[in-house]
Amino acid sequence: MLKPLTREKMEQLIPLIATGQQYRYYWGKWSDLLNRLLISVVGIVVILILDLLFGDQGEALILLLGGVASLYWLWCPVYQASIRNAANRRFKYAGFWRGRVLEVFLTEELIGEEETVNQRGELVIVENRERWINLVLGDKTGFEVDVQAPLQRIYKGIKPGQTAELLVMSNQPDLGRINKISDAYIPSQNLWVGQYPYIQRDVFVEVSRQLGGMTPNRARRRSPNRNIKRRDR
Repeated sequence: MLKPLTREKMEQLIPLIATGQQYRYYWGKWSDLLNRLLISVVGIVVILILDLLFGDQGEALILLLGGVASLYWLWCPVYQASIRNAANRRFKYAGFWRGRVLEVFLTEELIGEEETVNQRGELVIVENRERWINLVLGDKTGFEVDVQAPLQRIYKGIKPGQTAELLVMSNQPDLGRINKISDAYIPSQNLWVGQYPYIQRDVFVEVSRQLGGMTPNRARRRSPNRNIKRRDR
């Protein structure tokens, strides 16, 4: 099922300012926080040097820049998420899509590489890999899409046959060409699966209910009992 949405509803689903989930995504790990703190410290040092050079001239501007630099570690995740939201809001049209989970499998994905030196003094590259869950979603029209996410224990209840929903974005009024998709919602498990929380999730769930989405209990009773399998790439 593919239901076109109004521009107003699309803008509710893709907000201008970062959502809580988006902020947490860009907050990152401790290393990301330390990097932002380092940038804040460097920015404050540069502004102090400018203050010494220019004295009382532009004092108000110096204070403003100092405040911005000192809080960079805090507001940077909001800025990054908002930029990403703005890029998604540039699509002219959006639609609500509902299909089924056709396949569930696990893979190991390369998430980064590190250079290190072994005991013989040789430079070696160490690959950092992570187990990911992969969902193949489709509907009766033959439309299929893949959704990936780092594997979490809460995903163990996802099985083929369960209902899956997501937001599609396009520049064509009839949504004939899909340019982007959001993370997927599995109503029977009340779970979101994806690499990034693209949308305002509470608004999406309300749209799902308005369009006749199944409640988690009803969907769970209708889901076939099949296990996640692993596929090597």
